[in-house]
Amino acid sequence: MATAVKVEERLAPAETSQLAMTWRRFRKHRLGLIGLVTLTLLILSVIIIPELLSYKYNEVDILALMPTADSETVFKPMFWSPPTGAPMHILGTDAVGRDNMARLFYGGRISLVVGLLTTFVIVIIGSIIGALAGFYGGWVDTLLMRLVDLLLSLPDIPILLITSKMLNDSGIMSKIFGSLGTVATLVLVLSFIGWLTLSRLVRGSILSLRSLDFIEASRALGATDRRLILRHLMPNSMAPIIVAATLAVGGFIIAESFLSFLGLGIQDPATSWGSLLQGAQEYSSFITDINPTKEIRGYLILFPGLLILLTVLSINFIGDALRDALDPRLKM
Repeated sequence: MATAVKVEERLAPAETSQLAMTWRRFRKHRLGLIGLVTLTLLILSVIIIPELLSYKYNEVDILALMPTADSETVFKPMFWSPPTGAPMHILGTDAVGRDNMARLFYGGRISLVVGLLTTFVIVIIGSIIGALAGFYGGWVDTLLMRLVDLLLSLPDIPILLITSKMLNDSGIMSKIFGSLGTVATLVLVLSFIGWLTLSRLVRGSILSLRSLDFIEASRALGATDRRLILRHLMPNSMAPIIVAATLAVGGFIIAESFLSFLGLGIQDPATSWGSLLQGAQEYSSFITDINPTKEIRGYLILFPGLLILLTVLSINFIGDALRDALDPRLKM
């Protein structure tokens, strides 16, 4: 009898883990896989390519000087290779002689860091607020959710513009974080309104879970509120949190680009995709004072815009695939 039991145990298939099941479902989502591969290549590009180029993002190439018709000397903002045999500026130089390609991919580091770091902050804040409101209910729920409703009623764009302007003018973030002050300002401003929707999502998930049998059993065994929230409720709420966080990254990258485009985000000599778009305005029309060469160079707008588009689309595809993979009601 014992031998028969051992044979049955050996022949029984191993139980599939939740992670393996999620990955198997995710792989069946073609757009999700395309998004994952694309995002991985983009991250590797912004990490590796700036280190391989001969010119750093803030390095001025004095050989890029050229005389204009009125005998003034300006940097040549076009495809050009110095006559000394130095490496070519594949995308040319900007108005002060810095390599556009190095600034393009280094700017991707800043944009991705702002998006990912802001998402991490809002997940922490939104999860704490939502979990407290959903678990305790009563006056705690009323107080926290009315605060969320109040902040949600405020217009997003004016809040972003006003707070960014105030923090940039005060210089307090630069005093605290030094050269990373602008990045810290963007993360703080975007986090201020970014956690609101996530907190409501977490609250709804906690409300649906707190009355289930396994929660009541844990409570009867003497589990504290802290243990119930951290060990039972939050792990079972991770699926909607992961999906919401994934989709939020793309939104924050666009928001950073928007603020930097208006001159309220990343400041020179640092760079991001949004600040590159802002700087490319100089060569989007014939502006004699700013563009002495009178050249229209649409590729300066095309490349950062295309990278923003690819990044946001990839993240959205990944979010959609995760939503389907983590939904137990779907059979994929």
